[in-house]
Amino acid sequence: MLKSKTFLKKTRAGGVMKIVREHYLRDDIGCGAPGCAACDGAHEGPVLEPQPLDPASSLCPRPHYLLPDTNVLLHQIDVLEDPAIRNVIVLQTVLQEVRNRSAPVYKRIRDVTNNQEKHFYTFTNEHHRETYVEQEQGENANDRNDRAIRVAAKWYNEHLKKMSAENHLQVIFITNDKKNKEKAIKEGIPAFTCEEYVKSLTANPELIDRLACLSEEGNEIESGRIIFSEHLPLSKLQQGIKSGTYVQGTFRASRENYLEATVWVHGDTEEDKEIILQGLKNLNRAVHEDIVAVELLPKNQWVAPSSVVLHDEGQNEDDVEKEEERERILKTAANEKMLKPTGRVVGIIKRNWRPYCGMLSKSDIKESRRHLFTPADRRIPRIRIETRQASALEGRRIIVAIDGWPRNSRYPNGHFVKNLGDVGDKETETEVLLLEHDVPHQPFSQAVLSFLPKMPWSITEKDMKDREDLRHLCVCSVDPPGCTDIDDALHCRDLGNGNLEVGVHIADVSHFIRPGNALDQESARRGTTVYLCEKRIDMVPELLSSNLCSLRCNVDRYLCMSAI
Repeated sequence: MLKSKTFLKKTRAGGVMKIVREHYLRDDIGCGAPGCAACDGAHEGPVLEPQPLDPASSLCPRPHYLLPDTNVLLHQIDVLEDPAIRNVIVLQTVLQEVRNRSAPVYKRIRDVTNNQEKHFYTFTNEHHRETYVEQEQGENANDRNDRAIRVAAKWYNEHLKKMSAENHLQVIFITNDKKNKEKAIKEGIPAFTCEEYVKSLTANPELIDRLACLSEEGNEIESGRIIFSEHLPLSKLQQGIKSGTYVQGTFRASRENYLEATVWVHGDTEEDKEIILQGLKNLNRAVHEDIVAVELLPKNQWVAPSSVVLHDEGQNEDDVEKEEERERILKTAANEKMLKPTGRVVGIIKRNWRPYCGMLSKSDIKESRRHLFTPADRRIPRIRIETRQASALEGRRIIVAIDGWPRNSRYPNGHFVKNLGDVGDKETETEVLLLEHDVPHQPFSQAVLSFLPKMPWSITEKDMKDREDLRHLCVCSVDPPGCTDIDDALHCRDLGNGNLEVGVHIADVSHFIRPGNALDQESARRGTTVYLCEKRIDMVPELLSSNLCSLRCNVDRYLCMSAI
């Protein structure tokens, strides 16, 4: 079935262009449920389990699949990645929205869908004849997508009911949008918020700690005192930057002084590249590496970089007077001859938050669920999290993600992601080092390993046709004894006429890695082999780095280049 949409577009030259977009609809797209007679043979890739029993939910005792909306995927990805969550239907509508809004989350969800043990199924609802919906007149794109998700959820429940009338599978719609949930229930679709569903998983109470705190109202501190000024909306920030009222730059927090930061202004001019920010209120909830909009202060309010070392001691959130006292120390200790342009953050253009490694600072209040997390990177502020396993996490390295930063909270809100291990343990500290420096170190995926040559491997006559045979030379490596990844070597011989022949040889990796495949892309992402004291993180799988592309003794190996 073909649907087409025609509209007119004005060109730069002032002309009018007619554009026709065709949209093909099919009825042979599988639902992902094994044993479905209507979709038999239409499934590609990982499919759902026939009778999902785990996780056991007190809200949904019957076997069920989950169908999350876009915001659940964007904000609760840590929950979805947990091994306890399986059998999830990811709609094409949702996946496209996630790709447009967050590339890191999109990559993470693609990795999950490629993991066959998780049983995540991608359903192309936008090309299914019974689930495709057109945008109605006066309906915005967001409302249309919400309606498309509800239509797909309703279709799934009706479709799966035909498989087994007695004990049919349910599809549970997971959404944190109150209006969308109400509409779904009105249309007969079983719907819950992510928090409701996770709290119903009585066998997996640890999942509650991984829930992102999205509602700032419910998670602000009890004190109603406003600490920070409100961030301006993006539209006003863009207007201000265009008019020169504000400047845009990258927020760089100080390691030595938590009340001071600099903003490196984006632009072509060399003058006033760096702006100093001093004081909690002027930092205004910006986090290291955020893209911010800054308003320059009058010259009589400019300050100099402070030489005072100040570390956040995690004081009482209501005790702002201590902060103000410390700010006065900064100004009195400043050298007036070194005044620099000074400003304040008026808005956030782009958040660059990531998961942070660190330790839990357990609250002194007994039975308290609210604790402070101290990141390993001193440029990151402490993060307030709620957890029921504080005693178990004390003295361990953990990962925490930031969810938001309300105006009347001294610290940002976050949630627990992962327990790495004991503080001081060699493996744990190595993991922290790699994570904090963003070094890709996960095992190579099956998709990558599938492009490796089959063993046993040997040189063929066909490969030798276009190569120079240098096996008669005495070639040696300058790598130390015990080294297994020998990618370069050299030779030197007396030619008998008073001259010496010197050759430098480089191992041929490109013979085994073809451009554009998964192995090539992963190697490019890693960029280099990372050497640690007791191990290395390979750029390419070990079969290549330590074997087929290593110039080992007394075995035939390919060279990609020899300079003689």
